[in-house]
Amino acid sequence: MTAYRIIPIKIVGQSLSDAVPSPCVKVCRIHPATGWCEGCLRTVEEIAQWASLNIAGQRAVLARLGQRRASLAAS
Repeated sequence: MTAYRIIPIKIVGQSLSDAVPSPCVKVCRIHPATGWCEGCLRTVEEIAQWASLNIAGQRAVLARLGQRRASLAAS
């Protein structure tokens, strides 16, 4: 049997300690009126792009999610 080991991937210019966890909460339904996932509030495009975004891009998405949560709470 072949033994495998997991090797963390480091994106050039990013350290593993800077990694941004995915906002996914495993409730994946897109709301027809907003176009946002009902679980994490991301758009389909944001979900699809998440893994390829750099840290700044992921943090920008998280900032938009905070704004979306606030707008939902206010309504």
